[in-house]
Amino acid sequence: MTTYGSFPGSRPRRLRTSPVMRRMVAETRLHPADFILPAFVREGISEPVPISAMPGVVQHTRDSLKKAAAEAVAAGISGIMLFGVPEESKKDALGTPGTDPDGILQVALRDVRAEVGDELLVMSDLCLDETTDHGHCGVLDELGRVDNDATLERYAEMAQVQADAGAHVVGPSGMMDGQIGVVRDALDQIGREDVAILAYSVKYASAFFGPFREAVGSSLTGDRKTYQQDPANARESMRELALDLEEGADMVMVKPAGPYLDILAKVAEVSDVPVAAYQISGEYSMIEAAAEKGWIDRDKAIFEALTGIKRAGAQNILTYWAVEVAQKLR
Repeated sequence: MTTYGSFPGSRPRRLRTSPVMRRMVAETRLHPADFILPAFVREGISEPVPISAMPGVVQHTRDSLKKAAAEAVAAGISGIMLFGVPEESKKDALGTPGTDPDGILQVALRDVRAEVGDELLVMSDLCLDETTDHGHCGVLDELGRVDNDATLERYAEMAQVQADAGAHVVGPSGMMDGQIGVVRDALDQIGREDVAILAYSVKYASAFFGPFREAVGSSLTGDRKTYQQDPANARESMRELALDLEEGADMVMVKPAGPYLDILAKVAEVSDVPVAAYQISGEYSMIEAAAEKGWIDRDKAIFEALTGIKRAGAQNILTYWAVEVAQKLR
């Protein structure tokens, strides 16, 4: 006869015995409403253009973008974040297509709002990198450095034209000091107090952005280390968060997601507004590439990566798998 104490009295494995048991006691659950789909729309194309570094992702035409938005509504996800890719000849030092009411991003915002109305949160990337001929996220000074305050003036204009085009949410992503306060003031000045700001509060100068350069037709040479954060640093993320909250951010974001789960957890612990995380192009492409090689189980890896991001504290996740995963969850 076995005496109590001579064997494990506490057996955590009892709660792992079957799929239904594991499902019942799961501490973290994914839901379609967690997801936001980043989408690219390119000016001057008649068919969607595949992005070679991001298998399964395309640069949309205006028509295919509307179809993608309708598909997102049907899948039950919460939002779509739009990035506009203008014709190369229209780029200039100031990123003029970004403030032109007829620029590709503004046109796409109107298209998508007309297609889905308020059934999907229509979000817009508020940054100059897609529209400048030098590829930086801001205006350059005479020495070729990004001029923070001159860039803020451009961001204010961008916020207003994006709001007028129908954006429910604007996402200032350039990491300029003071950008959230300037954008909030600009929106309020034109009576757009209801347009929310998703602040890219924590954005690192990451190697994982690589495939995104192709997606937006980036003209960048060099890097963005003078305004995006150093991957070695954690404390400054809390400072950036505090500043954005003080300036009026309605939601905050950590970008990238996977390599910075520790930062995401810290932000989620102290933020009093919803926290998002962006699973960026490199994170996506690594899983797709490894799965294509047969080295990992694609679906299991996708769900595990997304569960880890949510477990770390993200209420919402921007991911290129948003619609696919939402469809599988429903």
